[in-house]
Amino acid sequence: MTATRDLTDLTSREVGLPVDGGPGGDRGAGWSGRRFWALLALVAVGWTLWSAGVGRQEIVNPGGWTLLARFWRAALDPQLSGEFLRRTWDASLTTVAFAVLGTALSVAIGLVAGVLTSETWWRRTRGGRRPGWLAGRALLGLPRGTHEAVWGLFLVNVLGRDPMVGVLAIAIPFGAITAKVYAELIDEAAGGPYDVLRAAGAGRVVALAYAVLPRTLPDMVSYAFYRFECSIRSAVILGMIGAGGLGLELNLAFQGLAYREMWTLIYALVAVSAVADLWGATLRRRGTPRRIRTSLLAGGALVVAGAVHLGPDLGRLVSARTRSLLADVAARAWPPRPPADGWGGLVSRSLDTVEMSLLAVAIGGSLAVVAAFVAARGGETPGRRAVALAARLALLVTRAIPPPVWALLVLFVLFPGPFPGALALGIYNFGILGRLMAEAVENLEPAPGAALAALGASPASVFAYATLPLSAGRFAAYGLYRWEVAVRETVVVGVVGAGGLGRLLEQQRAAFDYQGMLATVLALVAVSVVVDLISASARRAIR
Repeated sequence: MTATRDLTDLTSREVGLPVDGGPGGDRGAGWSGRRFWALLALVAVGWTLWSAGVGRQEIVNPGGWTLLARFWRAALDPQLSGEFLRRTWDASLTTVAFAVLGTALSVAIGLVAGVLTSETWWRRTRGGRRPGWLAGRALLGLPRGTHEAVWGLFLVNVLGRDPMVGVLAIAIPFGAITAKVYAELIDEAAGGPYDVLRAAGAGRVVALAYAVLPRTLPDMVSYAFYRFECSIRSAVILGMIGAGGLGLELNLAFQGLAYREMWTLIYALVAVSAVADLWGATLRRRGTPRRIRTSLLAGGALVVAGAVHLGPDLGRLVSARTRSLLADVAARAWPPRPPADGWGGLVSRSLDTVEMSLLAVAIGGSLAVVAAFVAARGGETPGRRAVALAARLALLVTRAIPPPVWALLVLFVLFPGPFPGALALGIYNFGILGRLMAEAVENLEPAPGAALAALGASPASVFAYATLPLSAGRFAAYGLYRWEVAVRETVVVGVVGAGGLGRLLEQQRAAFDYQGMLATVLALVAVSVVVDLISASARRAIR
């Protein structure tokens, strides 16, 4: 493996795709399975549209169009006063510091947990330690299935307004996600050299350090920078619930309908996201050993700078007061208790959450499929390259603006409920899926299309019979992966009134109903597990 492996291969480990993108299993059975899941998806989306009231009840609020128009007009006249620019700069530094420290800690967690949950670590010549491997994977399920905003809401009750709230809220779930990816990288790299060292009497740590780590390090570094891009978005979301930085400033500006200030903050957020995106893309495409070393040194310097900027009190994590508050929260949260309308109400809101996630992926995925072919690099004319650049910029903006902001904007013109939450998440996921799909298009095998073109096929025929079939499977897999993520993301649009479990969670938090919050979080985890299982079955069918 090399550091030039693109993001599509790295993300394939998360979505369960073969790295080579090749099909697996019997062709006839595969097509039958794909038709079944395609039909099921259409039925599910139709059901969610009907359930959300589309076509059955009034969902548009005509009075909100004036406010929305004022918001977009302010894009041409952002607040550029010296005082506000200084506030924006400081908020940007805080957001980057949260993202850097959260990523660094998540990578450290992911590296240790990835080793301990890899099949390679538990593999033995005699006997087996399969139960230990299964236990480790199961242990990572809860933090991986709980959104960072939920961790933030929990930690703020234990640590207060300490900077470590934002850092830990990012590090805990992202550490579990990183551990899964790193474990699979280790298992793929461990082969002959590792077995030879083990047979010669070397310990597992030594064998991993000398036979596996050198082969996996480039991909691990590349994936860490991909996580950094995600951490920036998460830091903004956490800021909107009180952690600070650009998210907090955005929330304050929105509450005051200060649209000029909002756009200054949005432009700053897009600039920060663009730098992180470019940095990660450079590593993925031209990740030479020198670039990797330079990036590691730069990352280390950013960690030090971030720690100095935030000034977290590490002693507070293990203080007697923190332990007392943690025990108090645990005692007040047990046993879990359903909301006022009972377990049936919790189930109903869980269905709203599933509806939002399905519609979000359907909306975002449909738009992303079109945008991917426009945004893909490789245009042969200046005009084509300019259009692709504009499309990539649009994708960057839509994924840089956090879902709660999109939700607030959508709620200007739509009445609260699952549909506006789904639309907000759909816009956000359009940016993420469009970027992933565009990179998948860029890395398609060119031979089939070239062969058809050599036989005289028109560009439309080449697209229909070569490009689209080659990309469809990976597109579907990315959509299914984002569905899994979107279930957890419904929390961050729910807290601004878009419905589902997130709305309930915010109401319970405001009322200090810890038992209710625990029941809601467990319901969210259960929904995530079910969706993960369904998604995994669908991905196996489309390989």
